[in-house]
Amino acid sequence: MSRWREDSPPAVPFEPGAMFETLQQTLGDALKRLRGRGRLTEANIRDAMQDVRRALLDADVHHEVVGAFLTRVTEKSIGQTVIRSIDPGEQILKCVYDELVALMGPVDTKLPMPRKDRPAVLMLCGLQGQGKTTTAGKLALTAKQAGRTPMLVGADLQRPAAMEQLRVLAEQIGVPVHIEPGQTDDAGNRVGGPGAVEICKAAINKARDKGCDLVILDTAGRLHVADMPMEELRQIDRVVGPDHVYFVCDALTGQDAVNSAKAFNEALELNGVILTKMDGDARGGAALSIKEVTKVPIKFLGMGEKLDRLEEFRPEGMAQRILGQGDILSLIDKVSRVQSEISEEEREKQQKKLEEGSFNLNDFRKQLDMLKKMGPAKDLINSLPGMSQMMPPGQDPEASIRRIQGIIDSMTRKERANPDDIDYDRRLRIARGSGTRAEEVKQLLTQFDMMRNVMRAMAKMSMLERIKLMSGMSKMGAFMPGAKFVSKGDTGHRKSPRERAEERKKKKR
Repeated sequence: MSRWREDSPPAVPFEPGAMFETLQQTLGDALKRLRGRGRLTEANIRDAMQDVRRALLDADVHHEVVGAFLTRVTEKSIGQTVIRSIDPGEQILKCVYDELVALMGPVDTKLPMPRKDRPAVLMLCGLQGQGKTTTAGKLALTAKQAGRTPMLVGADLQRPAAMEQLRVLAEQIGVPVHIEPGQTDDAGNRVGGPGAVEICKAAINKARDKGCDLVILDTAGRLHVADMPMEELRQIDRVVGPDHVYFVCDALTGQDAVNSAKAFNEALELNGVILTKMDGDARGGAALSIKEVTKVPIKFLGMGEKLDRLEEFRPEGMAQRILGQGDILSLIDKVSRVQSEISEEEREKQQKKLEEGSFNLNDFRKQLDMLKKMGPAKDLINSLPGMSQMMPPGQDPEASIRRIQGIIDSMTRKERANPDDIDYDRRLRIARGSGTRAEEVKQLLTQFDMMRNVMRAMAKMSMLERIKLMSGMSKMGAFMPGAKFVSKGDTGHRKSPRERAEERKKKKR
């Protein structure tokens, strides 16, 4: 079994930033050097790939993954016919996009469905301190929002506070929880009561009686992968037979996350990986390496501490974010969730304003308030095509939004309703009132006019047409990935340990 080496160097320390911020910048710079060239040659393709190699290694991507990835991109780029109407750099960008999607996919994020005789069972495993218990709560909330009836199960008998934490989470999201605390000593450590296997078996029976269709097992975390007793997890796997087993790990640990996933997969045969703290992962090495090294797909991403901050993993969206193209589908999903709180009458009013082109700065100010409900501004900017390139290096997105709000708030209501009437003298007054320069006020008005025209056009478009339009607005050019990546992930239940053992015997024969 693969293990961490005791002499392995620690991960390089860094300041957490927006997801893939470092990789996005370095990879973007590497690909920009190809843009605008009249033709592609094998020499300039290989030069560009050296820059891409450095960008990926700096992002803590596994060196074997980097080598295989660049080989595929180079072969595809050299072997393709250069289309006159498309910038050569765009063609390589398309090759990089396709290979990034293939590197991280395919993936099916559907949770397992119940069997005829029992609810579906999903087991979480991993090292201690990776966010496993919180992730159990996030999964339960996600399942509940999808119309499922989940039950949380406290099977972590090693960490004294784990069961109480799970009970509080279950209470917050309004789902049942099965906990059997047992006896504890003076220090609060468990010294008696049923074991983890018995607790899991009892919980499944209880869930069946309550009409729950999904059981989520929060198992004990291990201190270190190099000294990790797996027997308890193997017993749960053999006796309970979970339909899916997900490994939960901290994305910030980089290569350590990859090594841990590999060790757990060899012991349990994982169905998926959940990466936590992705909102602070500026490098992205784990996200790009895990699938290639372990052959286990990433299923979900933890994007913050709040229970509603769990996202389905979309290889296409991740590839678009890495290349600065944004992730429109994820953004639309966030907007839909916020807009569900708005009355139907108000939505129809907004739609009519967009179609008529009467959308003004009063409406835009309301939209900025809505943004606050959709999560951190840095995540939203990463979801918008080209926005990450438009932001000055080191500038705080939250501060940028506050500056825009300050400019709008310094206008009169009449000026916000008729921004086209704001002349030079008015811009000077607004600038003084907001602590900005007149040039910044003019820039905001110009950008708002452009955005209003785009929104007017988008109001009459289909979803696919909207995505194409937004992708075309990217500062990296009019790149639009071609064929939609089709997911072919697993949809059934896991094979039992006995079935898997028989399959291994057949392969040896």
